[in-house]
Amino acid sequence: MSEPARVTRGGARTGVAIREAAAELFYAHGYEATSLRTVAAEVGIQVGSLYNHIRGKEELLTDIMVAVMDELLQAVNDAVAKVDTGAVDRFKAAVDCHIRFHAEHARDVFIGNSELRALKGDDLDAVLIKRAEYERLLQGLVKDVGKETGADILDAKLQTYSVLAQGAHVSSWYKPGGPKSLDKVVKTYITMALRQLGVDED
Repeated sequence: MSEPARVTRGGARTGVAIREAAAELFYAHGYEATSLRTVAAEVGIQVGSLYNHIRGKEELLTDIMVAVMDELLQAVNDAVAKVDTGAVDRFKAAVDCHIRFHAEHARDVFIGNSELRALKGDDLDAVLIKRAEYERLLQGLVKDVGKETGADILDAKLQTYSVLAQGAHVSSWYKPGGPKSLDKVVKTYITMALRQLGVDED
């Protein structure tokens, strides 16, 4: 077990510290195997004190999943907004951001992919809504490439799923300091994504 999360000023533990501890435990041991008592011990508080910040374990999981999707949506939207040179460059910027984000947030991506089955009802809906929003964003970019270049986009939804899968794949194997630099990995995946669309990278 790692060192307990630091106490905020005045001795109060923050919700952020609790969620960070939960994410580490979900990643290491799985959601089902992690108890709120274990989360509380990791943070260094009594289990009853958790309820000053959360309603239960499922809320912790939902918050982690929604937060990572919000961050990903913001990052890709920001990357695309900075590009004013056409649909292909916007798509490249999105794939670049998508791959980097998944490489750099492997823990939370893993939780999102492996523990979705644990959610139900409104919690599941909250995550699925964010995922659908992100899928629409990428699919719109794929369609724009087709319109701009005349490329024969066989199926924009399936092309989008391919990009989504690339991110999940990278998060499963990429390690900082490994034999392949992140810049090289990103460049390769951008080229692959463009080739799948029938577009040559400039």
